[in-house]
Amino acid sequence: MQNFEFYCPTEIVFGKGAEDKLADKIKQYGGAKVFLLYGGGSIEKSGLLKRIEDNLNEADIEFEAMGGVQPNPVLSFAREATAEALEFDADMVLAVGGGSVIDSAKAVAVGLANPDVDIAEYWEHGREIESCAPIGVVLTISAAGSETSDSAVLTIDGTGKKGGAHSDIIRPDFAIMNPELTFTLPPFQIACGVADIIMHTLERYITNTEGNLFTDLVAEALMKNVIQQGRIAVANRKNYEAMSEIMWCGSVSHNGFTGLGREKEFSAHKLGHVLSGLYNVTHGASLTVMWPAWAKFVYEDNPERFAQYAEKVWGVNAGTVYERSRAGIRLTMEFFEQIGLPTNFTKLGIGVKDAEEIEKLADICTTNGTKKVGVFHPMDKKDVIAIYESVNR
Repeated sequence: MQNFEFYCPTEIVFGKGAEDKLADKIKQYGGAKVFLLYGGGSIEKSGLLKRIEDNLNEADIEFEAMGGVQPNPVLSFAREATAEALEFDADMVLAVGGGSVIDSAKAVAVGLANPDVDIAEYWEHGREIESCAPIGVVLTISAAGSETSDSAVLTIDGTGKKGGAHSDIIRPDFAIMNPELTFTLPPFQIACGVADIIMHTLERYITNTEGNLFTDLVAEALMKNVIQQGRIAVANRKNYEAMSEIMWCGSVSHNGFTGLGREKEFSAHKLGHVLSGLYNVTHGASLTVMWPAWAKFVYEDNPERFAQYAEKVWGVNAGTVYERSRAGIRLTMEFFEQIGLPTNFTKLGIGVKDAEEIEKLADICTTNGTKKVGVFHPMDKKDVIAIYESVNR
């Protein structure tokens, strides 16, 4: 087994009624003035926001709530929220929502701890994060795994680029995870979450690192489970067992446990981030377009690894190593389509792009051709153009 370091301090409160323990957890982690951040109107319509506010009021916890976090969250909104939180003199940030809200909350928490520094320094210019206010989460979408991860992604306004910050310091202190809070999600959003979870696992699994047998077994079991439960959940969003399995797999997929000792290969994420940053498409849907295209482009670099994925996750046992590799990619693509997700630009809703636009995508992805993308198969601008062109239909 490869050497590794693993650190995941987030306390998980999982199951039915988990949100009833919210006030206790806020106090446990030192929260007295809580800045509550959320997205659109869904948590208001469902009554969840009022229940949380009532819970905090009953516990004599002072709070200020701010909604409006959008999918593909933007840096400018995080700045506004940081200013509000500083004005309120908050000592904890509480995210109620999914990955977009949690990533924004991480930015606000960094801003609270560093009031004299523009958070763009961390998300746009790569400044190291050295301090952060406490973060709590009430999870309502199983997808990004941001509730236990060390990362947060924000769109840089006006550029189409996404900036990422990575530090163990921004892992949430606690996460309230009640699968019933995901019952109101539309099937498309559930499917996108399923795809994101699979991608977070696959992009740690398809690497050139060898010798991590147990890590492989964990990743393979997680992907098989999410595929099986994903089909059930898309058909019946109130199936508690399916939604609970997906929720827990989402956290494990992105807390580092499915890739111990491995290099991270997040090429599909980088390719997809350009699409969601420019065209505001759903993150998970961008991944289902880009991962099969990337896999077809690179699988011959290590066909044995792709064949192992095909065998262990999809049960493909016949054919040459190249045939098994291609079968695994094809079955992944077919699964995405079966649960209603796109696999080309037209199905993604952005239409066919001309050569100039494709080059623009590649320029953003490779920083105008100055950087290569990926570690499994480092791709230059020409390679990136070829991958985008393969799904430009």
